[in-house]
Amino acid sequence: MNTLSLDQFSSTAKTSSWFALASPPVFYRVAGKCIPWLFALAAVLTIAGLVLGFLIAPTDQQQGEAYRIIFIHVPAAWLSMLIYLALSFWSAVSLVFNSRVAALLARALAPTGAIFTFLALWTGAFWGRPTWGAWWVWDARLTSELILLFLYLGLIALQAAIDEARRADRATAVLALVGVVNIPIIYFSVKWWNTLHQGASVSLTAAPRMASIMLSGMLVMSLALWAYAIAIVLWRVRLLILDRERHSAWVQATTGVAS
Repeated sequence: MNTLSLDQFSSTAKTSSWFALASPPVFYRVAGKCIPWLFALAAVLTIAGLVLGFLIAPTDQQQGEAYRIIFIHVPAAWLSMLIYLALSFWSAVSLVFNSRVAALLARALAPTGAIFTFLALWTGAFWGRPTWGAWWVWDARLTSELILLFLYLGLIALQAAIDEARRADRATAVLALVGVVNIPIIYFSVKWWNTLHQGASVSLTAAPRMASIMLSGMLVMSLALWAYAIAIVLWRVRLLILDRERHSAWVQATTGVAS
């Protein structure tokens, strides 16, 4: 008789656990346990990041105190792109595997991505005014980031415009995958064109071009915004699950409301 080794059994159990998360009731329960911890982590990291960035980090020799906006602007800009990549990934999963939870994750990511994109543009304007002498310029990176905001808003509007839920999921998934081409344009715009934006201060292939305390503040704030983003997306997915599955017995038992 064939028997599974301990490693094979462990691998099978882990795979089954991951696939179990595709079940709305399981995802709803697991997400509910994670959300309070993520919000608490976001609060602690935000306080630490703001202290590092606004109280401990030294004043920049060239930009003075105005540079401190980077501790909000740069993490928000990073997340605006990474959230869109995550949205596109879950959109592809929903199309290929017809996964309800993946479609809901993609839908829940869009408003959060739009908020961080707006925050990146807004803080960028406050940074640009003392640095460039203008609130807005049609810089390649600014323009492509603005297009990203329009993509997010377009996805939200398209989802709301189609009454049938599964058809809306498929339509927005296709638009999301088409729009992903804008992400490398945003990232490489400072290399491909002459722009007012400086090159990346943080790179995976080169040493950072800023003081370690500044880098620490930026990375801590990035983790804080990540924790917040994950928590709010999971919270939104739970609400979407309750709405989509409202006729299911488990939802009625959970909410105590009969359909």
